[in-house]
This record gives sequence, C-alpha cells and structure tokens, in this order.
Amino acid sequence: MTVLATPRLRLEPITDQHLLGLHTINGDPEVMHYITGKAETLDETQAMVDRVKARWAEWGFSWWAFVDLASGEVIGTGCIQYLARDMANPLEIGWRLRRDRQGQGYASEAARAMAAFAFETVRTALLLAVCNPANTASSRVMERLGMRYRGVERWYESDCATYEMTRAEWLARGI
Repeated sequence: MTVLATPRLRLEPITDQHLLGLHTINGDPEVMHYITGKAETLDETQAMVDRVKARWAEWGFSWWAFVDLASGEVIGTGCIQYLARDMANPLEIGWRLRRDRQGQGYASEAARAMAAFAFETVRTALLLAVCNPANTASSRVMERLGMRYRGVERWYESDCATYEMTRAEWLARGI
C-alpha cells in the first residue's frame, strides 16, 4: 500500500487506526452536505473503512487518510478509485476535508499527489472527478488541478458536475 507525501501532509492508506479521525469528518453534516446529504454514524464510517481496506487489497489503490504533519491529526481523506466503484469505469479522484481545514489549500495539495499516483504509478489514461454542481469549492480544486469540465452527468444516483484529465495532459503540465 502506497503512502504519499506533500509539504504539509502524509496520505496514508486508510486502516482501522484512522476510524475516529475519519468519523469526525464523515460525521459532520456540513462536510457531507454535497456528498451524501447526511452525516454518517460511527458504524457507517467503520463500514467505509472495511470497504476501503478490501479495495486496497484488490486494486492496489483506494482511499487515503490525510494526516497533518504538524499535528498528526487526520484532517481529510481522498481517493483514487473506479468511478461509481465499478471497474468498467475510468478512475476517479476525490477528497473531503475536516471543516476547520477547508479553504487552506490542503485539497489541492493532496489532489496533486493523488493525481500523480494515478497517472505515474497506476498509469491510467484518464482521470475523472465529480461533484454536486453547487459545490464550487470542489470544482475550483478540479480546475486548479488542470481538469476540464465536461458537463453534468449522472453518477452515484445524482446529477454531478464532471471533470476530466488525460495522462498526456497531466504529463504536459510537468507538475
């Protein structure tokens, strides 16, 4: 399992040790507003951890916990996974942050590391990202990453703003 590093974060493959930190994020109704529309229970977060561990074992990638280097706290989470959890779909990049860490560049920092992993290690040809069309903060992270808006598409039983980037576009950026 791959640990990624950025100037301020260590992205660790999610394990049981991250449960309480992740639940602080997933249990916050404001964080989950654009994702599922409701806060998760501790049991739901544990089920997510269990699914993620199985995906790491099966695919060699999935969700990371974003650990702040200065405090050691879990401040976010993000993924490279098959869109809609279906191996027939392209890979997806996604993230969420604890409310007190939003708007400080952590999502962009982690997204760059995860995209590099997807394009340079997994060697995917295409990477997608989706969000609720009203989630302008996530859309801005997608655009800063260099992703192109391709329209509203139906994913996760919702209409989602969909962004994409090819491996060639990533490599041309020289990030």
